[in-house]
Amino acid sequence: FSAHLMQTRALRKYKIVRRIVSMKKELELLQGVMREHGVAICIVPTNDFHGSEYINEYFRSRRFISGFTGSAGTLVVCEDSAYLWTDGRYFLQASIQLEGSGIELMKTGEPGVPEIEAFLEKNLKKGDVLAFDGRVLACRIGDKYKQIADKCGAVTRFDIDLPGLVWTDRPKLSGNSIWALPETSYGESFKGKLARLRDEMAKGSVDYHLITGLEENAWLYNLRGSDVDRSPIFFSFTLISPDSVTLYKFGEDFDDLLKENGITVKHYLDIFEDIKKLPDSAKVLADFDAASYSLIKSIPSACEIVDGLSPVSMFKSIKNHMEIAATKEAHMYDGLAMVNFIYWLKNTVGKQALTEISASDHLESLRSAQPGFVDLSFDTIAGYMSNGAIIHYSATPESDTALEADGFMLVDSGGQYLKGTTDITRTIALGALTDKMKECYTAVLRGHIDLAMAKFKAGTTGYDLDPLARKALQEIGLDYNHGTGHGVGHVLSVHEGPQRISKVPNKYAMEPGMITSDEPGVYIEGEFGIRIENEILCMEADSKSGELYFEMLTLCPYEPEAIISEKLTDEEKCYLNEYHKMVYSKLAPLLEPNVRDWLREVTAAI
Repeated sequence: FSAHLMQTRALRKYKIVRRIVSMKKELELLQGVMREHGVAICIVPTNDFHGSEYINEYFRSRRFISGFTGSAGTLVVCEDSAYLWTDGRYFLQASIQLEGSGIELMKTGEPGVPEIEAFLEKNLKKGDVLAFDGRVLACRIGDKYKQIADKCGAVTRFDIDLPGLVWTDRPKLSGNSIWALPETSYGESFKGKLARLRDEMAKGSVDYHLITGLEENAWLYNLRGSDVDRSPIFFSFTLISPDSVTLYKFGEDFDDLLKENGITVKHYLDIFEDIKKLPDSAKVLADFDAASYSLIKSIPSACEIVDGLSPVSMFKSIKNHMEIAATKEAHMYDGLAMVNFIYWLKNTVGKQALTEISASDHLESLRSAQPGFVDLSFDTIAGYMSNGAIIHYSATPESDTALEADGFMLVDSGGQYLKGTTDITRTIALGALTDKMKECYTAVLRGHIDLAMAKFKAGTTGYDLDPLARKALQEIGLDYNHGTGHGVGHVLSVHEGPQRISKVPNKYAMEPGMITSDEPGVYIEGEFGIRIENEILCMEADSKSGELYFEMLTLCPYEPEAIISEKLTDEEKCYLNEYHKMVYSKLAPLLEPNVRDWLREVTAAI
């Protein structure tokens, strides 16, 4: 009953009834266009021309049709029904936002929920038309859908953007200004990066390399932009051969400098025609998980296409000495913002009217005052009590909840600085905590510390390390339905591959120089959520042993009043005390006396 009551309140807060009317209209309009074009099933992914996680407003067709605002999900629309697949981060959010819309939520990975491929195989009939915009669907997925359609005797159309036909006020596709990353932040010139890339191409006897990832292009040229919210990247493609480099982008920013470096600059959309003109004998390297179906299918059939991860992806995941030094500086400033925020929050709640949004706004103001601040690295997740149990909760004016001097507030936030990208989560005690809250917090903290303390051999993957973060929670019968860690870019996307820490297998091993998040959590629906996140840097102990370990980059205290110290092992206590000692020593000299005194208290050894 309690959970049902919380759900009802959530529905009221989100004002779902008002939203249902426009949702139904948008879905029906799409189904009408499908009928006009003879389409039985239309697939609307969350994607752009580059396989990006976060996308520009122009590409948010799935959100436009469904109303679901999460960053991951695929909408499958049939003639008289519709379904949305999303992962465990968004189950609760999607159930609220899809309520009454005519769209059924399909919880990916849950028992009895088919994968999209199985759904298509069951529902496509001979002669049906399966449609998707091939420009915004990764080639690997498009190939799967095509194979299923062929098996069912159906026809595939990837040359039409059906949602675009009903989205009459769609934002314009264009590029914003581009800017150069300071030399003190990147540590390697374009020419050095290009030479390394061409060496890798030569090893594979590759004639052309098509780079579609926006982060990879920005990293290669040491340029940044603002074409995607919260990610300093710009719309671009790159086509490289042993003797030429062509950059496809909007605008004329840095054209002269690029040309001086031997780079041909062309309009962003020209790639779709130029790719058709490659010589028949060419061997082309492209990543089928990032390059679109339309782009790969435009390559002449006589070419040999090599499906593989771009060498740039691995290059940028291993930070050089200058990038690491710069990132540490960014984390110091970010730590100052976070410590000042937590101090302010604890001393203001219950005395002044505060909400999730007003608290988030204050944190942003503290970050923006730090040297070299560019933007947030993602929209802040600030969930009080039961809202914290929504893994990727985003407060809106309708859902904005007043804060009270009681319980937990989960704040997941980060910044883009000229020196680096930060991502941190703290679950903050605003007042009295229950024994259940303390037990859960302590278990999450133990998992977080156990992963941070790991010592491991070269070749170890995040899949191998993931159980360390879950063990303490599983001992009390709990777990979490998301990954434990993601790579973090350098003044790029806050989520970066190829490494990750997850219970989903991943072949890419941890290597010295990789920066990854460490973020176990627990989410009690209708009650509270807890997540603790730091960024960790993979380091090599010494060249002889080959042993690897993690160094903490994030500088911010944990919540001492939420920790049941008796449940920590001696090793965990020692690690916690050493971490808190480091936080105090690095931040205290830069804090006001009252904040410094508070930090000394909360970082005292236990």
